[in-house]
Amino acid sequence: MKSDLEKVFAALGESSFRRGFRLRGKELDYLHDKGLPVVLEHAADFIEKRLAAAFPANDGKQTPMRHHPVFIAQHATATCCRGCLQKWHGIQKNRALEDAEKQYIVEVIKAWLIRQER
Repeated sequence: MKSDLEKVFAALGESSFRRGFRLRGKELDYLHDKGLPVVLEHAADFIEKRLAAAFPANDGKQTPMRHHPVFIAQHATATCCRGCLQKWHGIQKNRALEDAEKQYIVEVIKAWLIRQER
């Protein structure tokens, strides 16, 4: 899993759009104040409500660009919509996410958030 994540982050690092995201200001403060476990609970909830369905509402536009560290992490890691999940992570569109895929997405977000805390 770790080597898979390293490959994903290496590929994402080639995208000027993806590597431009950083936690700053209120979002970074929120991560420090709430702590990583709570923020990851939020991530799991957002994934369930915004990505897990076969055809999520407003797919491609359902993840805000700010106001929560998870939203920024989703854009940075290409876990923001089903199209990005398919392109960058090989998770097929037009079917509900499996539990293992949801867990994988949380792990990708977690790895990015940890990198931002350094």
